[in-house]
Amino acid sequence: MSTVTIAALMTGALMAQQTRSGSSEIVPGKFVDVTNAVGVHFIGQASHTAKKYLIETIGSGVALFDYDNDGRLDIFFANGAPLKDPTPPGTLLKKPGPKYWDRLYHQLPNGTFEDVTQKAGLEGTGYDMGVAVGDYDNDGYDDLYVTGVQGNHLYHNNGNGTFTDVTKQSGTGGSGWSTSAAWVDLNNDGLLDLVVLRYAKWDFDDVWCGEHRPGYRSYCLPTVFPEIRPIVYINDGNGHFTEESAKIGIDAPGHGLGIAIGDYDRDGHIDIAVANDSVPEALYHNKGNGTFEEVGLMSQMAVDGDGRAFAGMGITFQDYNNDGYPDLFISDLANQKYALFKNEKDGTFDYETDVSGVGTITLLHSGWGTKFFDYDNDGLKDLIVAQGHDMDNVQLTYPDLHYKEPMLLMRNIGGGKFVDVSKKSGAIFHEAWAGRGLAVGDLNNDGREDLVVTTNDGPAYVIMNETPTKNHWLELYLVGHKSNRDGIGAVIKLTTAKGSQWWTVSTAGSYLSSSDKRAHFGLGPETVAQTIEIDWPSGIHQVLHNVKADQILRVDEPVASTAK
Repeated sequence: MSTVTIAALMTGALMAQQTRSGSSEIVPGKFVDVTNAVGVHFIGQASHTAKKYLIETIGSGVALFDYDNDGRLDIFFANGAPLKDPTPPGTLLKKPGPKYWDRLYHQLPNGTFEDVTQKAGLEGTGYDMGVAVGDYDNDGYDDLYVTGVQGNHLYHNNGNGTFTDVTKQSGTGGSGWSTSAAWVDLNNDGLLDLVVLRYAKWDFDDVWCGEHRPGYRSYCLPTVFPEIRPIVYINDGNGHFTEESAKIGIDAPGHGLGIAIGDYDRDGHIDIAVANDSVPEALYHNKGNGTFEEVGLMSQMAVDGDGRAFAGMGITFQDYNNDGYPDLFISDLANQKYALFKNEKDGTFDYETDVSGVGTITLLHSGWGTKFFDYDNDGLKDLIVAQGHDMDNVQLTYPDLHYKEPMLLMRNIGGGKFVDVSKKSGAIFHEAWAGRGLAVGDLNNDGREDLVVTTNDGPAYVIMNETPTKNHWLELYLVGHKSNRDGIGAVIKLTTAKGSQWWTVSTAGSYLSSSDKRAHFGLGPETVAQTIEIDWPSGIHQVLHNVKADQILRVDEPVASTAK
């Protein structure tokens, strides 16, 4: 990659983009299913049984990352393993063959993908679920952490198209049932650490939930099983990690499913937000001395507007109203309404689900993978959600609810309001799936953010964003030197003549998944970013001036701060 510009690619100029300015006019996207055309043929194996083991309904995660540094995003999928019916407690789950392999798809110059799983050494061994991407040894190649039901795996990227399983020597295998994970530098030493969520203390317990009549047995709520604390691996800098969750204070037991990072109080220290299923959500405040304090209830993001816990699953942590403070969105189950928390800039959040329009839109839906992203490049972050209930027989007891649902696209129209534009945004939004994992990234480098979505016990989908717009954009590829090489945790402020917007660099968020690490900004009609200010995790403050739009720009961390 060039040290200045990777690509300068104009978006298609097909139609004028109406201004938002609080208008409720629906301006849809255009998203196209290209899965078969680009050669991706992944089917997640949940291995459903008559016993309805809870792991069967969780689903597969997906990662978008450029593992060979050729400037094109590649795709990794986590996959399950076969289950016996019944499966005795203590059974070691193994992948018996290619049907159950995790999969790595390499993107070719023509935009199609080739399956390089075996060549890369990423077949996997057990019942895998989540994936997190980060360059833990700062060698310039992104590594993979894959979570599962009976332990996790760290795969080191060798830089030659192959990966080595370094789980044992790195000390990152963990125990129990892990779900989402996040790479983040917790102690600002320039090395990425790892926070791993776990879901429950569980081992093929034969517990009957639901009515005792044919067809009505259901998956148990997680609250049937004991809560479990996260795992935190601190990077020792020599290829080894030390587990320090209790020592640093990221150790509240819960039913963790989604994790995201953001500096919610803008004190210069990155914080951790956790989507917990059916127990209060969690927010770990970074105290700046290497320790954290769980402040979910104090910050008013642990429960909904009525003070009730909800089934937190997917999570995204970015600034949707462009006020400089990251906000939270958490998906959950039908009849709960998805939770939108606006950052009040005083250490607390306000439950904005109802006043934003999100409540009315989502009341009867169940959501999993989710991200803030600007699909039409107008400078306001929209919301995408992969949907589907966890109970495959939910309609027997709740006729208005559905196991399989289309994805949901909510357009940010400004003024803190969102509208549902799904049905007018492409045929793909009319297909019902048991949606689970979701990753966002610019697959074809055209300045429009694309999607990859997984489904429970079903196929994955590659979805291209072909939204017609004259709006401009910028994508920033950060390279840390004193900070971690991925720039994870950096906060970017981009200012045009129309105002400012912010982005926290991260691969985490959504549900079991990992997204493009490049920071994407829609600029609307503006062709120049007057200033781009980057607060690196190291504390270095960098300023760029008069940056032209419609390019992917590599930005290297300088050796010292630039004056504001």
